[in-house]
Amino acid sequence: MSLHKKNRVAAVPMAQTDWLNDVPAQGLSAAHVIACLQRWTEQGLLRHIDSALAVQLLRLDAHAHPALLVAAALLAQMEGRGHTCLPVADLCAPPVALLGWPAAAVDGPQGLRALWAHLPGTLADWQAALQGPPGHACVRHNDMPDQGQPLVWGGSATAPLLYLRRYAGYEQRVGQGLLQRASEALAVPEATARQWLDRFFVPSTEALAETDWQKLACAVALRARLSVITGGPGTGKTYTAARLLALLLALHEGESPLRVALAAPTGKAAARLKQSIDHALTGLQEQVPADSGLDLGALIARMGPARTLHALLGARPGTRQFKHHAAQPLDVDVLIVDEASMVHLEMMDALLQALPPTARLVLLGDKDQLASVEAGAVLGELCRDAAAGRYSAATEQFAQAVAGQTLPASYRSVGAVPVLAQQTVMLRQSRRFKGAIGQLALAVNRGDAAAARAALSAAVDTRAASPESSALLALQPPTAQAVCDLALGTLGKPSYADGLRLMQQGPVGQDAQAHADWVRSVLMAFERFRILCAVHQGDWGTQGLNAAVQKALADKGLLKITGEWFAGRPVMVTRNDAQLGVFNGDVGLVLPNLEGKPKVWFLDGQALRSVSVMRLAQVETAFVMTVHKSQGSEFEHTALVLPPGGGEVLSRELVYTGITRAREQFTLIEAEAGLLEAAVQRPSVRASGLAQWWVAG
Repeated sequence: MSLHKKNRVAAVPMAQTDWLNDVPAQGLSAAHVIACLQRWTEQGLLRHIDSALAVQLLRLDAHAHPALLVAAALLAQMEGRGHTCLPVADLCAPPVALLGWPAAAVDGPQGLRALWAHLPGTLADWQAALQGPPGHACVRHNDMPDQGQPLVWGGSATAPLLYLRRYAGYEQRVGQGLLQRASEALAVPEATARQWLDRFFVPSTEALAETDWQKLACAVALRARLSVITGGPGTGKTYTAARLLALLLALHEGESPLRVALAAPTGKAAARLKQSIDHALTGLQEQVPADSGLDLGALIARMGPARTLHALLGARPGTRQFKHHAAQPLDVDVLIVDEASMVHLEMMDALLQALPPTARLVLLGDKDQLASVEAGAVLGELCRDAAAGRYSAATEQFAQAVAGQTLPASYRSVGAVPVLAQQTVMLRQSRRFKGAIGQLALAVNRGDAAAARAALSAAVDTRAASPESSALLALQPPTAQAVCDLALGTLGKPSYADGLRLMQQGPVGQDAQAHADWVRSVLMAFERFRILCAVHQGDWGTQGLNAAVQKALADKGLLKITGEWFAGRPVMVTRNDAQLGVFNGDVGLVLPNLEGKPKVWFLDGQALRSVSVMRLAQVETAFVMTVHKSQGSEFEHTALVLPPGGGEVLSRELVYTGITRAREQFTLIEAEAGLLEAAVQRPSVRASGLAQWWVAG
């Protein structure tokens, strides 16, 4: 049947209709629902695209159940909040927690609860309202042929899920693709692998009795074409990945060389990945006997630079399409993706489709960081059993045979054996994150608000004696001026003033090399410090604080604002441009070239590149950036600003991610008392059905 017939929908004038008072005895009508959704859209509770979906469904089916229209609008909004589906059971009561609306919108006379009084009250009733018959114009079951219906019914009989059509496809392909890669057992020369692993991992005397999770991760990665290595800062994820590459090279058979690619979601993360892998492989070469035939230097050269995922796949401007896909796959044997927590569902789908079936995929990331702004939390779903381990007897035997590691009994699976868990290893010892910042991050990650506050309070006591050396600082009073003081360096910590003073000094010579050295030194100084926010809008968001910091730096004579492209302006790219080689989230600094013309300079590792300011239209000032945009980066000193009111935007993951951007010093600015506690006690949860594909498998 055609799904594109259009039926006229009776308009309900907003100014004249009080939808609640007009509900007839026989129940809620579609027109009442559309009026309600339009009212909520005007109030900013829904986006126009959310309510438009309900209107679209009514055009496809003039007799669509009113509850279906409500569910569709909320589903669309949830996708905008990072969820990939709507658990139908959550509709049995007003989904207050799910939406995070203000009290007036929930409890008001025309609010959420008022509408829900006219909607189904049980799961069975919601199922009856939402599930259409075969061939229904609006909804199809996920095991039925796709006829273009906007919504898809999935999940299980006891836990049904409602999807937007696009995300149902992404989730099914990603779930099945990951399961297939994890399930297909590969032959492993156990004795040879053991010899190489023993060379690559030389335990210290005190570590002999402990499980070497890095060594274990390398071993289990050999068994399948998918491996997941997760862990917090300093646990050695890229160190482990470098040794895995060396191991794969040592075991590689065939005439053609091992083809390896490195990638990450952002340019900064990609540059850090390449730098870390190269450094680790160079150091490892010294541990390898000269007559072994293992040439890690050649491997480094063949890998080339790490790329953003968009660059790796060949993003086509203005579309969702990529150069590489199932019919034109990547030319690679091993792909390592760092900062995998930032990879959203749609990108993971594109990546898996472009990856040859015979290639190995290695995902690195911190499962406890913020998920991507876009919908999905793939790494979080993959690592749902990572802390518990849940390893099978076969995995335990393999770990002993190949890595010489005995798994503690507490990490063995009891009952069902999750397939993906066998290819997932959590690194549990941090080698550089053990001080005050590490303790604060650990307390936040555990959800222990009291311990987090105690860590900051202890730092306050220490700071009285030596403020410039304190690793933690809770800034008082919490004002915009205090944030500006941080940027000016008045507290003796790394600040923007450091780089701007270098900028004002200028190059030490007139030649190109002196100019390049100057640009590099200014950029490196700028990268020592960053102010992070939770939101964009308001005085405590990126917009307000960027303006305040810029003015403060100008008032101190550190900036001379002569127009939009003034020297010293940090800019963040907000839109991918493959032709220019810049991608969303890349941060550069405006500085003059040798001829004195302003350029935006980017630093990739030690490599400099510049882009004409005339070619960069989609940028924003970046003295202050969101925590989301900071992922993949680290700074010597990081300041995190929590805005007043907080709301649902403040979460445990946001605070943890902000803290772990700091290498040596971390400053917290709470606009109101108690924001830290509120955030720590609010873990973010994203609705997803991804795990159903491999749990079932």
